[in-house]
Amino acid sequence: MSGRSRRPVPATPAGLEYTAEESLEELVVLAESAGARVLEKIIQLRSAPDPATLIGSGKVDELKRLVEAQQADLVIFDRELSPTQTRNLERALHCKVIDRTQLILDIFARRARTREGQLQVELAQLNYLLPRLAGRGAEMSRLGGGIGTRGPGETQLETDRRRIFRRIQRIQHDLDAVRSGRKIQRSKRQSVPLLTIALVGYTNAGKSTLFNRLTQAGVVADARMFATLDPTVRQLTLPSNRRVLLSDTVGFIRNLPTTLVKAFRATLEEVTESALHLHVVDVSSPLAAEQTAHVLKVLAEIGAAETPHLLVLNKADLLPDNQADPETLRRRIMADAGAGYQSRAVTISARTGYGIENLLNLIDEALPADPITRAIFQFPIGDGSSLHFLHEHGRVTHTRYKEDVCEVEAYVPESVRRRLSEYIVE
Repeated sequence: MSGRSRRPVPATPAGLEYTAEESLEELVVLAESAGARVLEKIIQLRSAPDPATLIGSGKVDELKRLVEAQQADLVIFDRELSPTQTRNLERALHCKVIDRTQLILDIFARRARTREGQLQVELAQLNYLLPRLAGRGAEMSRLGGGIGTRGPGETQLETDRRRIFRRIQRIQHDLDAVRSGRKIQRSKRQSVPLLTIALVGYTNAGKSTLFNRLTQAGVVADARMFATLDPTVRQLTLPSNRRVLLSDTVGFIRNLPTTLVKAFRATLEEVTESALHLHVVDVSSPLAAEQTAHVLKVLAEIGAAETPHLLVLNKADLLPDNQADPETLRRRIMADAGAGYQSRAVTISARTGYGIENLLNLIDEALPADPITRAIFQFPIGDGSSLHFLHEHGRVTHTRYKEDVCEVEAYVPESVRRRLSEYIVE
């Protein structure tokens, strides 16, 4: 197998950069997470990409000799390939050629377990493959084995675009149904009412290990990238005896394919609607600052940048004792990442349990209370359940009837206000 990267790749809003070597090493980890055995790595510098093969005819010849010598059956590029480049490279190298995006899609296809996750991955795969159907009729007529050949779900990819478009429409319809169910589940959780805390962070930062440590949930946690795709929510009791909900979500990564960001909209809603983010950072990684900046960038893209957050500096057990001061680490990471706002930090080890008590106390301090506010609601006359919920969880001061609606003035906690937001008129 071979990977390839051009010059240092822009990595963060602050101008930090992944070097070609660092970018390629991350590709190696991705490939190994997908089950590949890496045989060789290649880096090439070019002033401009070759439109036909990306790397030029001379490099193609060199790569062909290497593929034959190593008997490799797969070449992975660290840059997205055009359909023409992929076709030309496969013809020249006589083996399967995929790019970083397709590799990530393959990993997602392996890890998705719930119906929602499988639909989301299938939609992302179809949107990625649709413009790449030309000239690939023989490949698309059947499902193969190995990395980069898994078809979305059990659907046979056809070269007939109309059939693929119909499948995409069907998936979108099914996802809408799943999202409606998730919205109902979320409404039920909010009606308790309990605040939600979302674990966010770069993939393999230790979010699932921390989730298990805090909730004893038994979520799969290992060193592979994207070990967790499907969101899991469990109840957590804080030192103040306040109960909250903790949500474990999919990890972010540099250059996460746009198709996946869009497809996992429903999953990311757990992040956008949470009251607090626990931003988990692998503090032992030399790329901790760059990874932190990438997560902040994605949070901004999905509209969750303003949510209060704590910087959880995980894997402190891998640091020398004299380098585990949380304030020093926080200042270094936030300064290097170029974040435009401050964040409180705590150093922990989710694996050993070090610092977990401090983390829980800090959550208790940082989690916004459930402030009481005044609001005016208008309920349809037939909606007795919502009116009953308001009386049960709020303090009603005035009720009046107007034609086919019941107008109620009440003082309610913020969580109840969110739960009944569609009925608020003032």
